[in-house]
Amino acid sequence: MTESASFLPTGAERDMPLRRLIGPWQASSVVMGMVVGAGIFRSASFVGSALGSAFAVYAAWTIGGIVALIGALCYAELSSAFPHPGGDYRFLKEAYGDTIAFLFAWSRFAVIFTASAAMLAFVGTDYLGEMIPMDGTARAILAGTLVVALSAINLRGLRTSARSEVVFVLLDVVALLAVGGAALWLTLQGGVEHNPVSGSYPTPDFGVAMVYVMLAYGGFNDAATLSAEVRRPRDMTRALIGGMSAVTALYLVANWAYLQVLGSAGLATSDAPAAAVMLAVFGRTGETIMVAAVGLATMAVLNALLIVGGRTLYAAAADTPGLERLAGWDLSRGVPRAAILLQTVITLLLIVWGALTPTGFATMVDYMSPVYWLFLTLSALAVPILRRKRPAAVRPYRMPFALLLSAIFAGVALYILRASVVHVGPIGALTSFGTIVIGLVARWILHRYAARRDAREGACVH
Repeated sequence: MTESASFLPTGAERDMPLRRLIGPWQASSVVMGMVVGAGIFRSASFVGSALGSAFAVYAAWTIGGIVALIGALCYAELSSAFPHPGGDYRFLKEAYGDTIAFLFAWSRFAVIFTASAAMLAFVGTDYLGEMIPMDGTARAILAGTLVVALSAINLRGLRTSARSEVVFVLLDVVALLAVGGAALWLTLQGGVEHNPVSGSYPTPDFGVAMVYVMLAYGGFNDAATLSAEVRRPRDMTRALIGGMSAVTALYLVANWAYLQVLGSAGLATSDAPAAAVMLAVFGRTGETIMVAAVGLATMAVLNALLIVGGRTLYAAAADTPGLERLAGWDLSRGVPRAAILLQTVITLLLIVWGALTPTGFATMVDYMSPVYWLFLTLSALAVPILRRKRPAAVRPYRMPFALLLSAIFAGVALYILRASVVHVGPIGALTSFGTIVIGLVARWILHRYAARRDAREGACVH
């Protein structure tokens, strides 16, 4: 067996001890980097459309920041106590057993990561479409080309370096501040007049708004993985509070700018609100700069998603009979090659599906949200479950007020889960949750295949 085809060690050898070198300021910066992405540049329109009122928009984004902080605290305890390349896969397995863990890994591969990648690709094409008119087919082709190109780069092992990712995160922050600065400058110059919005909106739907708000705050669960590397447990609390507070402030600034320049109606109808703000204030030059910034930020987040996306599938495959091929790790290039290839194929299929609908971005959100919030609910409940089942487990970080905060986050997650199911309707919910049923069937088939294979091998030995 060649080195490039070798498998990485599994089990205890993958749970490598981590050095505690990260201070609170560094951790806060990384938390911001893991949360701030391209979502805020697109999801704000859907929030505005669902609510209509500026006050409600500000309230939704503030509440979202608090919810994301509580969720991050839950994940900080879980990920530090049960570190694993598959992230949530490990502590869901400890809390609920092999079946739930497998279904999470399946859903992350078939729904969560792949739909997120397709969604990000649509964000980039929506912004570019503000400058270069494109129909749905052209946007889908461009989105698919972007996914294929970045996947090819990752398969060659040419990952974007940590420094490059930091630059892109700073680009996100600068872009949001630039939008806020543009709105402030316009306000000081006398502002613009907006048509009042009254009967043009349906009844405000706070649940749907929170689906899109929490989409933009996505990443708080990944940020919690730092908990095993901060110098002191209290540094994790400081980092999460500081980082999430800064992100919430940035998002409020961005939404203030959107509403100030575009108005409620303009925000609700814009596919690219940040570009629309810069166009209104600085003309085509400002719009071009913003489109380029969002495009680069989208590529950076998509690239990061492709880098880590195959790891949960790789981790689950290593534990599942019949999936040994997907558990292969290319040691020479440092990538789970088979997992990345399969993830790319599913992402491309989702892009094609999204292109056949009126709004590809919203279709991916609808497809992903019910399953995503189902597993977030299970993760929140895993905090008290694992404290009872595994009291002796070493917990480098222990969440304060654990029972109360985990109950609050689980309750909010259930509320958003219900809102997303109502929003997508029976067919959408069936499509989303149907992937879990397919996962159950796939697991049963794999176990049957493995049992027969083992029986044949046993017969050959005898």
